[in-house]
Amino acid sequence: MRRRYRRRRKKRRLLKIGFFLVLMMGACVAVLLIASFLLGPPSLERPQNTIYYSDNEEVIGEEFGSEKRYWVSLDEIDDRLEQATVWTEDQHFYDHFGFDFKRLAGAILKDIRTMSLKEGASTITQQYARNLFLTHDKTWQRKLYEAFYTIRLEMFYDKDELLEGYLNTIYFGHGAYGIEAASKYFFDKSASDLSWAEASMLAGIPKGPSNYSPFHNLDNAKNRQEFILTNLYEKNVIDDVTYETALNEELSFSDKRDITTKSVAPYFQDVVVNELKELLDVDIEDIRSGGYKVYTTLDLNQQQAMKQASDTIDANSDIQMGAVAMNPDSGSVSALIGGRNYQDSSFNRVTQAKRMPGSAFKPFLYYTALENGMTAATTLMSKPTTFELADGKSYQPSNYNDYYANQPITMAQALALSDNIFAVKTNMYVTPERFAQVAKDKFQFKSELEPVPSLALGTEVVTMQEMVTGYSIIANGGLEVDGHTITKVTDPYGEVLYDREEEQTEDKGWNPFSKQEDEQVLTKEYAYILSDMMKGMFQEELNGYMSVTGASINDQLTHEYAGKSGTTNGDNWMIGFTPALTTGVWVGYDDNRDIVKTRDKQYAKEVWASFMETAHKDLPEEHITKPENVVEASIDLNTGYLATDACGQTHTMLFVRGTEPTKHCTIHLEEYEHEHPEELDEMIPEDRLLENWWEWMWTGEDGR
Repeated sequence: MRRRYRRRRKKRRLLKIGFFLVLMMGACVAVLLIASFLLGPPSLERPQNTIYYSDNEEVIGEEFGSEKRYWVSLDEIDDRLEQATVWTEDQHFYDHFGFDFKRLAGAILKDIRTMSLKEGASTITQQYARNLFLTHDKTWQRKLYEAFYTIRLEMFYDKDELLEGYLNTIYFGHGAYGIEAASKYFFDKSASDLSWAEASMLAGIPKGPSNYSPFHNLDNAKNRQEFILTNLYEKNVIDDVTYETALNEELSFSDKRDITTKSVAPYFQDVVVNELKELLDVDIEDIRSGGYKVYTTLDLNQQQAMKQASDTIDANSDIQMGAVAMNPDSGSVSALIGGRNYQDSSFNRVTQAKRMPGSAFKPFLYYTALENGMTAATTLMSKPTTFELADGKSYQPSNYNDYYANQPITMAQALALSDNIFAVKTNMYVTPERFAQVAKDKFQFKSELEPVPSLALGTEVVTMQEMVTGYSIIANGGLEVDGHTITKVTDPYGEVLYDREEEQTEDKGWNPFSKQEDEQVLTKEYAYILSDMMKGMFQEELNGYMSVTGASINDQLTHEYAGKSGTTNGDNWMIGFTPALTTGVWVGYDDNRDIVKTRDKQYAKEVWASFMETAHKDLPEEHITKPENVVEASIDLNTGYLATDACGQTHTMLFVRGTEPTKHCTIHLEEYEHEHPEELDEMIPEDRLLENWWEWMWTGEDGR
């Protein structure tokens, strides 16, 4: 009797203890659920690769953080891989709330019996929680945290989001995180295009990458693959034909064994990175592991054309080059080469190098001159000249090879022949201070420009980026240019972080119908006239005491271009444009040594010509509309006056209405009178004859 009482009392005690434990467990679960709810959804962000796209959304390169990974949506993952993973790792994934209690109970009992934590029964959600927030240490504390995060994930995210996250974070060995990285590494293909054999092989690797990677142990990997395919067959996921086909398929593993995409245009991508840092206000490590998708302005066809053009430079020469192409209307950079070999030197000669542009700087001077009363027909003497400066010093520039007209020439011809004397005289007329200010204010130069007479000859150092921007302003009719390489940036999940078109619309209030009026930085008439004058370097009717500077490449050109070359002892430049594209090429040595070989001095023009011709095969023909108050007139090149039939060398020039010459040239009349006496009176009205035209002409003998 007493024994029976003791047994009852012991039983009641055990029931009380059991009830208390159940109550405590219920309370703990309740607290866990309440805490999970109050804490809200845990962040799913993980370090991922930043991917760069061209203008037509082809991948051109990636930035890697400490882990090589990038995100793909569930729609971009082959359904075979999804099924192989779920039926292998967690066949009740879509039915449970994060825990498979039957498997869990068995695993716990086995761990208790062995006093270890070796047995695993983790669901996909538990593994995802571990990948996101925890280490892989086998401790009770880690398992409790894993349970807590699992509840939070299941509470706030649906199953497809969890599966997508798991597949993008699971480790496959060899530094590859996520199914897309693994698919590229093992099979050199995207995860969207896998066979059953490939999918089952990949699905088996995460259980133990060191044991089941086919690159570590092919036999183990094949056995694991067979296990997965058998399980899929027994669960009626695949039929017997699919099973046999997959089992016998000979897998074609990648020889590259590299998950990276081959980098295209590395100098361009460096520019993109710097722009991205400014746009998002992040550092380089954030970019490398941020998983951004960066959509750029790179035109792959143009980039390839620029590379092919640059390959004409002697491979054995250590001369360097930089080249960049830009849409003058939008400012988008479509191609860029910052040097001949990125592996040898990542120094970008387009954005980082500052060099003397030489005569390529003259178009900015002549725009300043047009604004200050000079015209394309203004004549100045081309002869050796000494300029007496205000500080008592003198300055004596010279022309190329000491060639001079030794007579007056027009501005249009001076630009085509690159006459230095004319340029310095023009600079002294407009004043170097005004010229430097115009270059900064209207052509967007940021480099220091000392206001000296030699500024006309490009003796101040600037970047190629600045030069091409300035030329683009001329090319588009005088509109401000915002050079850029990025059009849009999204985070790994597709949320737009930056959209250039939207930002411009919102921040600037752009009206596409009033764009020119809103952003006009040059007088459009003068910009149009300057563009026309810059075509002169290719127009051999402007040949004078020497050939026009573009004569050496004229036979290579089939389109109408405007441009200017520039030469110093250590620099060769060629910059030119159409309304559709502006391109600049610089060639020289990094150590500033002189360019002495004749062949080396031609590279800039030849690379430019080759690229522009190739690029314009795919570009529409565009024209800037001539302003209504711009008129044209035939001008005698010797006098700058209206040409007559007696004049030998003439050229059609443009003028703002009212600034064109009103007097006719008479210097050639004597010779013409002997040959055509009957036509002379009809040719020029008596009141237009000039008796003392030399008195009007600025001879420049005293350097004024």
